[in-house]
Amino acid sequence: MVEIRIASYNTHGGVGIDRRFVPRRIARVLGEIGADVVALQELESSATGFDMLEYLRNETGFHAIAGPTLVHARGDFGNGLLTRFPVLASASVDLNVAGREPRGAIDARLDCSGTTLRVIATHLGLNRRERSDQIARLLTRARAEPDLPTVLLGDLNEWFLSRRTLGALHDYLGESPARATFPSPLPVFALDRLWMRPASALRNVHAHRSRRARVASDHLPLVADIALHRTEAHRDEAAS
Repeated sequence: MVEIRIASYNTHGGVGIDRRFVPRRIARVLGEIGADVVALQELESSATGFDMLEYLRNETGFHAIAGPTLVHARGDFGNGLLTRFPVLASASVDLNVAGREPRGAIDARLDCSGTTLRVIATHLGLNRRERSDQIARLLTRARAEPDLPTVLLGDLNEWFLSRRTLGALHDYLGESPARATFPSPLPVFALDRLWMRPASALRNVHAHRSRRARVASDHLPLVADIALHRTEAHRDEAAS
């Protein structure tokens, strides 16, 4: 059995609820969580030289995958993935909808101690029809490899637990607990979500509610533990 802790964290550009830009607080919250894989949203890089994903990569020592959705002269903005596991492959997924803010996802395959885990990390749009279209596109990709253990997670921007919007995710990936993560000082809305296929591998889904996490961003991190059976190939290799 391979046990993995995975998290999703909207960093709010490193700006806390006190309106201070303090990247080290984000890094320390990640240290509190102790996750093996972290999907990050609202990462910024600046033309002045500061790159939040690079900073967090250096602080954690993890592999980093960038997934910017906005690229302009002042810097980049978007998603990222940190993982202590080797990256087998990764791709950027275009989730843009005409007339809306650019959106995307990272689709990565990780070598988790010999077992391949697919991680799809995203930040969906603010409009319900936009989100429905984006979810449909993500599920089309996920269904292409139905036998591969898959986690889909991120900031889904779903303010209400609408079966109409999230039903396709529940139907394919299985039901998953909704935990309030926003706003961080007194969370009410489950904007950050995580699904696992097979759903039976999902354990202990919770919002990380430390004192530091309540200040570092306007979202709390969403954390889950998953337990995967090792592949037959890995067991055979270990036995040889």
